Amino acid sequence: MAAMDTCAQFQAVSTDVAVRAARTWWDANAAAYQAEHAADLGTAKFLWCPEGLDEADAHLLGDVAGATVLEVGAGAAQCSRWLVGAGARVLATDVSAGMLAAAAGLNASSGVVVPLVQADARALPLPAQCMDVVFTAFGALPFVADAPRVHTEVARVLRPGGRWVFSVSHPVRWAFPDDPGLPGLTAFHSYFDRRPYTETDDSGAVVYTEHHRTVGDLVADVVGAGFVLDALVEPEWPDDLDRAWGGWGPVRGALLPGTLIVQAHLPG
Repeated sequence: MAAMDTCAQFQAVSTDVAVRAARTWWDANAAAYQAEHAADLGTAKFLWCPEGLDEADAHLLGDVAGATVLEVGAGAAQCSRWLVGAGARVLATDVSAGMLAAAAGLNASSGVVVPLVQADARALPLPAQCMDVVFTAFGALPFVADAPRVHTEVARVLRPGGRWVFSVSHPVRWAFPDDPGLPGLTAFHSYFDRRPYTETDDSGAVVYTEHHRTVGDLVADVVGAGFVLDALVEPEWPDDLDRAWGGWGPVRGALLPGTLIVQAHLPG
């Protein structure tokens, strides 16, 4: 995954190592990632997952017209730009300066300007109860060792009744190789092994981490932060989608879920 010679393994890492790896890896690979997926991501499109589920059709955030919305792990902020078009007031944050540079470029080229802030999702520079909706599409949560802090921080900045929606790799995928073809259909790793996937450079320094939570872990973290769970969404691979995106593709997508979307809200 990382853009250098690496050694992949499963090993425990500290929270600081995970955050540093996420920031530096995405800084180094932001431009390449955006270029590779430009046709899918666009400049102002809200895509929840490689299965192609679009917020314009799914309405997982509800009616956002006039709402104050925060995107964490925003990448180049394509989703946030779509929300501006839907009438929302939006702020996009990401830990990576490289991703925010890509977002600033799309702000300029598209003419749809979203405010951008560099921030760790575990410590948002925002006052309490200032947002109506918080969301992330594959951002932040897979790359932090202490995901409960993210959920707690989201709960802090949401107003009572506010909505928290996020998409992550489906936990079932942890047991299978990251291969969209037939080799990706054979389980090789324990679903219950919570050690993160890591990549290290030649010196042994961790340069990439991706963290696994079981479905039970995710639900417990969300409920533990004070949220009410509304829905678990498992998008199916469309019959007419014939291209692969990383480990996702029609071969494995026909048999195994690739994405889990969690929809929750604060009481009140």
